[in-house]
Amino acid sequence: MSIDSSTTLYCLIGNPIDKSLSPLIHNEMFRIFGKNSIYLAFNIEENKLRDVIDGFKAINVKGFNVTIPFKKTIIRYLDGLSPEAEILGAVNTVKNQDGKLIGYNTDGEGFYKTLRNNDIDVKDKNILLLGAGGAAYGIGITLSTKGIKSIYIANRTREKAVNLEKEIKKINPNISTSIGDLSLREINKKDIDIIINATSIGMYPLENLSPIELNGFDKKTIVYDIVYKPRETKLIKEANLRGFKAINGLSMLLEQAILSQKVWFNLDEKFLEKAKKVEGLLSVYVE
Repeated sequence: MSIDSSTTLYCLIGNPIDKSLSPLIHNEMFRIFGKNSIYLAFNIEENKLRDVIDGFKAINVKGFNVTIPFKKTIIRYLDGLSPEAEILGAVNTVKNQDGKLIGYNTDGEGFYKTLRNNDIDVKDKNILLLGAGGAAYGIGITLSTKGIKSIYIANRTREKAVNLEKEIKKINPNISTSIGDLSLREINKKDIDIIINATSIGMYPLENLSPIELNGFDKKTIVYDIVYKPRETKLIKEANLRGFKAINGLSMLLEQAILSQKVWFNLDEKFLEKAKKVEGLLSVYVE
């Protein structure tokens, strides 16, 4: 990589970000696409978020990604939102458009694309969604537009689950929704078709924990953990031991990153397919 006065800056902000693979992914995509750009990661304290965004404008950062815990709070500091980000109420991608910072969300569509890549049809399926943060918003609301039958939102904070349920109902009032905590006491586990972990439980420094136990679920249940490092979270390990179909978050990480590049550079499908070459590189870095 050659850096000069014309090199453009892209980055990731969040807390923590020390285990993130985003710099590896995006810098490799810049190489593949022939872009004179560099991607860095910044660990940000919440009380400094506004200062950081003002600084990005001042130095003309061309775009950035947003991860835990800022996917919702970032919105108050942006100049505008894309239609999907406005619906989802969460942002994971920001583009600098002539000095204006516009928020996008590629989480939901990136997640849904991985389901299609794994030949998983969500139509008329019952979903158990663990978590009610920014990623859960992207996933839950996107799935509500794809023909699912029901969604049960399990979260440690009931208020956040209620808010997500309300947003889903706004998008599709015909979906059956319910909420509860991670104990899952109020759920009929046998009815669940897909479990999605959209919490941070399972990633560093909680890698020895699982958000739920899998006893009681039917063997046909699909377990999808969006945590990608470690590749085999405690939840994924248990799913594999019990014979469930299990998917980790590595493919979602790549798909949402590809969609971020599409936002930043208006890339067409021909270029986006080239980005799939990064997947082999990622496998080396994820244990």
